Amino acid sequence: MAKSHYMERVVDAQLRRALGGAGAVVLEGAKACGKTTTAMQVAASSVRLDRDTALRQAGLAEPNVLLSGPTPRLIDEWQLVKDVWNAVRAEVDDRSQPGQFILTGSATPADDATRHSGAMRFLRIPMRPMSLTESGESDHATSLAGLWSGQPQAPSADNGDLGLIAQAACRGGWPGTLGIDPETAQDLNQSYLRTVAAADIVMVDGIRRDPLKVLALLQALGRNTATYVSNRRLQTDSAAFGQPIDANTIPVYLDALARLWVLAPQPAWGGHLRSAAQARQAAKRHLADPSLAAAAMGAGPADLLADREAFGQVFETLAFRDLSVYAQASGMEVRAFQDTKGNEIDAVLVKGTQWAGLEVKLSPSPDALDGAAGKLLAIAGRMTSQPKFLGIITAMGPSYTRPDGVHVVPITHLGP
Repeated sequence: MAKSHYMERVVDAQLRRALGGAGAVVLEGAKACGKTTTAMQVAASSVRLDRDTALRQAGLAEPNVLLSGPTPRLIDEWQLVKDVWNAVRAEVDDRSQPGQFILTGSATPADDATRHSGAMRFLRIPMRPMSLTESGESDHATSLAGLWSGQPQAPSADNGDLGLIAQAACRGGWPGTLGIDPETAQDLNQSYLRTVAAADIVMVDGIRRDPLKVLALLQALGRNTATYVSNRRLQTDSAAFGQPIDANTIPVYLDALARLWVLAPQPAWGGHLRSAAQARQAAKRHLADPSLAAAAMGAGPADLLADREAFGQVFETLAFRDLSVYAQASGMEVRAFQDTKGNEIDAVLVKGTQWAGLEVKLSPSPDALDGAAGKLLAIAGRMTSQPKFLGIITAMGPSYTRPDGVHVVPITHLGP
């Protein structure tokens, strides 16, 4: 069922490996990130519940009618027929064979006491919008897995263009926006946010919410992307957009946006501090793609180039997206560190008890790099375990390893 002109995704290998061991694989992520197309590359049959109204209605009456067909069988947007989850679980038990089903979904339904957890039957794989490697805008000369394993980094000449990075950030990693003009891509991204606010958020639990308030919260999240923004600050900023939201409602909206994979929290890392300063537990908050943050701010490439502070935040969200894609391929998580004294590391790669620290800098200027490297080395020196490596992700410039051992890697050189 594979389609022609498919652009390979980093998650492809993870999906194939999972089908070799799990009875059912759940591929989940934000709408339009490419889940269905990716799943179709390995599916032998499929049912598209968002397109086939008749079959969806039949499935609501009897979910087992959706299960018949060559395997792996793709059930796309499975959450539209929630009972299909238990039906798949039971069928996996009966067949006792791996690779039977692929479930894709753009929304994680609210917890349901009647729905089995799927433990030992389902394997979940998050999927994100395209990284720069996947969209062909990074030559992936520097491997994240290679840095982790201690491979020396091959130096390269100056690479990247700040204007192109701004365009890539505003266009986003959506397969559907590749190759179209930037203005149309920006229009589509703003429409994406409006659709989330007006329609998609209802899919989570069937509760209708005020679209204007949801949109105001998305705008507040965009303004504060890549920060440890508090609920109180989000409430204040939402009110500034003309839509005050009750303090008790903010967490409910945030949970719904996370279930839609539109909100992408970067969990805190506790670290192994020798000092008395404690690591904060709050997550850093991002939107799922830098283009959504830019669209929420109403910013295009020229606006970002004129406002380096806003550009820096959007670029950090771009780096978080790409790092998340690459790290997942090696079994790592991307977390964030900040202690109670304000010392922080933008991105911490974590695998078991091992870790690596990365700062994200828009500018490759010597002052910016010296400051970032000094901060990384100082924090690493206060940890009980040494990092696998330390690095600085830049928007442009050469890639090389500094005399102090800190790697400098432009985002357009980084890959899995």
